[in-house]
Amino acid sequence: MRGFPKTFFAAVPLILACTGAMAQSSFPSRPIRVIVPFAAGSTTDQVARFIGQHVTEQTRQPVVVENKPGANGIIGIQYALSQPADGYTVIITTSTTHASNASLYRKMPYDPVADFVPIAGISLGGMVLAVSPTVKAENVPELIALARDKPGTLTFGSASSWTLAGGELFKQQAKVDILHIPYKAMSAVVGDIIGGRVDMTFGDSLSIMPQVRNGKLRALGVSTRNRMPGLETVPTIAEQGVPGYELSGWVAAFAPKGTPAEVADKLNEVITTAVRMPEAARLFCESGWRPMPMSRQELADFQKKDIERWSRIVKTAKMELE
Repeated sequence: MRGFPKTFFAAVPLILACTGAMAQSSFPSRPIRVIVPFAAGSTTDQVARFIGQHVTEQTRQPVVVENKPGANGIIGIQYALSQPADGYTVIITTSTTHASNASLYRKMPYDPVADFVPIAGISLGGMVLAVSPTVKAENVPELIALARDKPGTLTFGSASSWTLAGGELFKQQAKVDILHIPYKAMSAVVGDIIGGRVDMTFGDSLSIMPQVRNGKLRALGVSTRNRMPGLETVPTIAEQGVPGYELSGWVAAFAPKGTPAEVADKLNEVITTAVRMPEAARLFCESGWRPMPMSRQELADFQKKDIERWSRIVKTAKMELE
């Protein structure tokens, strides 16, 4: 049997490279899974489903959102990292899993930078300090006075390390004693405040503001440095006697380490297109958030700075989770 010519073997690496490039240029050729490490109905879930819908419109491929909540997002993140790094598994998550957890836990089962490929920024915003209408406080100074009058009796619910930090930072800077009640989902926190079982929360505005508008919750302040767009009538916590109080968060997309750069670039393109749509601006701005379109490198730089910021916040709030 005659052997292959030497030119064939010389061409093999080029053929394989071209085959890989063709596969990546046709991406996506099948459904994309989006892992959300928080509960169905959460802000991140709502954002992921919005993004998924518009990615499908661009690519003609279904986007399936899977919720894997638990342990401040750690369960979902670990699951996502167990999936192939081929671009068909995308994580839409928050600063909880990719910034604050690194400072809150002594031992982390993942590295928020080294184990991931940054894909795209999505949105940026803050929290709303909201109370039950039964709480006798119309503003932050009145809430502080009430808490100091009855130390250890008022309660606040949280559903993530981010919302927990909102309460703990407030306790430290306002010098009050408020009891923390942990939850697995912000929807449960809101339900218990409405039901009178918890007094307040520091919750993301997308979850809180619909209940404020229908009169079931009362907004006392926002956690951002400046008043939030669309919520200009709600003063910041800092301007109400807690100087220096500031806490913001973000939503972004990542993929497991090893995802090809060309595929990651394509994902950035379609997600960023969705983020820039007028519908996205309306979705975010109605509740005080704003779109955060970013290149992959911009997201990487932004995340690094936010991890450093969270290290300082956690030290100030004297927080640590086992």
